[in-house]
Amino acid sequence: MKLSIIIPTYNREEYIKRCLESALNQTYKDIEVIIVDDGSTDNTEKIIKSYKDKRIKYFKNTNHGIGFSRNFGLDKANGDYIFFLDSDDYLDNNMAKTVIDNIKDNDILIFDYKEIFEKNGKELINKYDEFNNYALNKHPELINTINLGPCNKVYKKSFLDEHKIRFPEDIKYEDTLFIIKTFKEAKKISSIGICLSNVSVHKGNETLTVDERVFDIFKVFDSIKEILKSNTYQEEYNKLLVKKITTYTVSQRTQKNKELTNKFIDEAFIYLKKNVPDYKKGKYYRSRPFLKKTIEKNKTLTKIYCKLYKMIKNK
Repeated sequence: MKLSIIIPTYNREEYIKRCLESALNQTYKDIEVIIVDDGSTDNTEKIIKSYKDKRIKYFKNTNHGIGFSRNFGLDKANGDYIFFLDSDDYLDNNMAKTVIDNIKDNDILIFDYKEIFEKNGKELINKYDEFNNYALNKHPELINTINLGPCNKVYKKSFLDEHKIRFPEDIKYEDTLFIIKTFKEAKKISSIGICLSNVSVHKGNETLTVDERVFDIFKVFDSIKEILKSNTYQEEYNKLLVKKITTYTVSQRTQKNKELTNKFIDEAFIYLKKNVPDYKKGKYYRSRPFLKKTIEKNKTLTKIYCKLYKMIKNK
């Protein structure tokens, strides 16, 4: 059984060597490493081409974005299973062997992963309960208990091809939509409690970038609503929507443009009220500390919080 490791990259000369070597040094050898360079202008290409391993397939395109690069790699893949590895992240040496030993007839296999914060060196292991042969219609809570990114999930390629599941290419937060689609269509999803990948958290992370594309989150949730239109998912969808929209309102504290900050917060509270009219009484806020949920539920307090945060940071 072959595992295809797809690595999209763009100007990651600082990280690409560590990433690539973690893929090539797997104890399980039946792998291919597909690197899709999204038009790098630094030394990323030079570093990649210094490796002569025949398992590497390198493609360089003009800049299209990470969704396009992942889809391009998926279309080039010959493996039975697919894993998407960001070029600033890296793998445990036994990742491929552990996955092949455990995936069996699952469409998706989930494992634990570690976040490494470069600013202070702290590490956080994201652990998930072990389970076997779940389907979303029986376990809708998965959309709130499992992370909505690909860094810890391996997919059966025939499953992705059969359901024509690909990443959106013209929108931010493409990970969220991809994961929701795969969860919805998968007949068997399992989780193993083993940490197999390492996610580097640093200032240049795409997921940490706050800019005008934050408004795409509304489009994403419109699409998720269509995917999960059965009443089976309504409660969990509402919880996910409130959690994500709230997260992005308070994250506007790092948005440099004051007008965009206020515009997004205004639209976010309108979107919440429209889609979950009683959102303030929802499950998400029940577990939040009193001060945090007091700010998060109130548009004016959220704006004041973001303004004060920026003032303190700019001193």
